[in-house]
Amino acid sequence: MFKRLVLMLIAVALVVGGIAAVKMRQIAAMNAMFSAPPPAVAIVPTQVTAERWPRALAAVGSFAPVQGVDVTTEIAGQVSALHFESGQRVTKGEVLLSLDTSVDEAELAGLVAEQKLMQLQFERAARLLKEKTVAQQHYDDAAAKRDEAAALVEAKRAHLAKKTIRAPFTGVLGIRKVDVGQYLKEGAAIVPLQTLDPIYVDYALPERHFGTLKLGQEVTVAVQAYGGERFSGRITAFDPGLDPGTRNIRIRATLPNPDERLRPGMFADVSTLEGADVEVLTVPTTAITYTPYGNSVFVIKDEGGKLTVTRQQITTGETRAGRVAVTQGLAAGDRLVAVGHNKLRNGMSVKLAAPAPAATATAGNAP
Repeated sequence: MFKRLVLMLIAVALVVGGIAAVKMRQIAAMNAMFSAPPPAVAIVPTQVTAERWPRALAAVGSFAPVQGVDVTTEIAGQVSALHFESGQRVTKGEVLLSLDTSVDEAELAGLVAEQKLMQLQFERAARLLKEKTVAQQHYDDAAAKRDEAAALVEAKRAHLAKKTIRAPFTGVLGIRKVDVGQYLKEGAAIVPLQTLDPIYVDYALPERHFGTLKLGQEVTVAVQAYGGERFSGRITAFDPGLDPGTRNIRIRATLPNPDERLRPGMFADVSTLEGADVEVLTVPTTAITYTPYGNSVFVIKDEGGKLTVTRQQITTGETRAGRVAVTQGLAAGDRLVAVGHNKLRNGMSVKLAAPAPAATATAGNAP
């Protein structure tokens, strides 16, 4: 029995020793894994660039047509014919729509007949007056009735003419709002019509800039539809007074638009040029981390062939065409992390994945 007990103790010792050995090996492997340096993170690099930017006042605005209306009818009636298609280009005076005129034409025929009768009676009264067989009053009554009949004929003809709706100016039509057979009330909208070349851009600037603004001053405008492309124009009008609520002055600039790429209602990023260019250091907007405590970038350091990153606080300025002006914290030529900085921390090893895309590596000088 004693021998059996000894054997059991030896077996338990072997099992416990084996488990302990396995655990020791696992712990050693985990220690080795955690003590090994983390693998380098792939990042996209970019560079701080020195550029010359035109000095400009930035604002946002909206495009408006030089002429733009909803074509309407002054007279109620039923649509008898449409003479245009949605989106069509039309010239001033071109017929767009006809209303039914059958009743008016019949009434006009009756008024013309009445006018002829009044003319005959006037001529007869004139002869009799010359023969002194009627009083002057009879002649005057005949003349008044003749003139009244002529006026009624002209009024009915004018009424008929207004049942033919014409384009009030040259431009481009929008989407029609009526159909043949539809009854239109007075003032009913038929189709939008706008002149697109040239085009206005309306925006506002704070009161403090009022002394630097003048008619004819150059502006450049960017819209989301065409990326970084900018369109040039000049200031053509100011509101006579400032908005008492915002203390802003309303400004209107006019831009040539021969290809009609700019359309009313588009959001406009407007820069009002002030004078000589200024030299700035710029980085792509994607390279900056924005926080309530300040803006920062990750600067790439080369330490004996090993690339690491360090977070650097910076002071930023104006943003143009996807690039941000940096006023403090960086120097021209510094290498930065363009994208992927959300997975980085100070001192982390990195490797270069690819050069920055062309859209972020360079930026135009236009404001």
